[in-house]
Amino acid sequence: MEEYVNRTQLQEFENNVINLYRDKQSPLMQILQESQKLYGCVPFEVQNLISNELNISTAKINGVVSFYSMFSLVPSGKHIIGVCTGTACHVKGAQRLVSRVEDALDTHYGETTEDGQFTLAHTRCVGDCSKGAVVMIDDKMHSKVTSDNILDILEPYRKQ
Repeated sequence: MEEYVNRTQLQEFENNVINLYRDKQSPLMQILQESQKLYGCVPFEVQNLISNELNISTAKINGVVSFYSMFSLVPSGKHIIGVCTGTACHVKGAQRLVSRVEDALDTHYGETTEDGQFTLAHTRCVGDCSKGAVVMIDDKMHSKVTSDNILDILEPYRKQ
């Protein structure tokens, strides 16, 4: 198993995060959110530390991490690309968009590019059905996206 967090980082996480929330009621979600923000994921090393420090089983912690889509077990890319796969966007070519992005970035749905720039995330309906197909990149929504213009939309993010 790949290690994402070293001992020094774990010690800093304990000092700066776990100790901050330790005496709060039900601190698990806040601590997991801090890990996600800090490391781009909730790695097993952090789950073990939380388990030891808060006396919560790693099975319970991993269950929470696995259940909520806001948490990941592996680091995300610098930019998160979400192609809406809801019904309306599906009808308007979402699968073609996914394929085009996979080819352009040499990655697969649900994975991160080797350079760590992009994660092609599984995304369900984003609620803008009349403007489908919709692609979210980070917090920005792109509407009426086609397989012809998706590469132009991605280009500025490649340069960041």
